[in-house]
Amino acid sequence: MSAILKEPALDIRPMQEADLTAVMEIERQSYHYPWTRNIFSDCLHAGYSCWVGGRSGIIECYGVLSVAIGESHLLNLCVHPDAQQQGIGRKMLRHLIAIARRHDAEVLFLEVRRSNTSARTLYETEGFNELGTRRDYYPVAGGREDALILARTL
Repeated sequence: MSAILKEPALDIRPMQEADLTAVMEIERQSYHYPWTRNIFSDCLHAGYSCWVGGRSGIIECYGVLSVAIGESHLLNLCVHPDAQQQGIGRKMLRHLIAIARRHDAEVLFLEVRRSNTSARTLYETEGFNELGTRRDYYPVAGGREDALILARTL
C-alpha cells in the first residue's frame, strides 16, 4: 500500500446553465478580456459541445467545441489558475478531441495567443501544428495580439 495520496480523478461532464457562475469565475481569473456569461449561454443554447471538469465536486476547467461537417473548432479551453500544471487541461483537451472524433470531424482547429507559451506547448505535444496567424486577433492592454492558428488531423 502506498503512502502517497492520489488526486481525485477529473470528472468531466456536460456544462449546464447552472455551471456558468463557476465558469465565469475561472474565466475572470484567467483572462484580462474574458468571455461574457452571455457568450457561454449562447454556446449552450446553440448546441455547441460545452464541458466542465473538476475534482471533488469543484469545477476547475471547461471547454467549448464547435463541430460541423467534417471539422471542429476548439473555441475555449481554460483551467483555473490554481489548478494549472496538473494535467487537467490535457485531460480536457483529450476529451474534446474524442468528442470531435465521435462527430466524424477530420480536423480540429484552434487559435492561441502567441504569448501563451504553456498552452502552445500543450497543443504541440498533443499533435497540433501551426497553420498561420490571425493578425491582431486578441485584445491586450494598449492594442492587439496575434493569434496562432493551429490544427490537428483527427
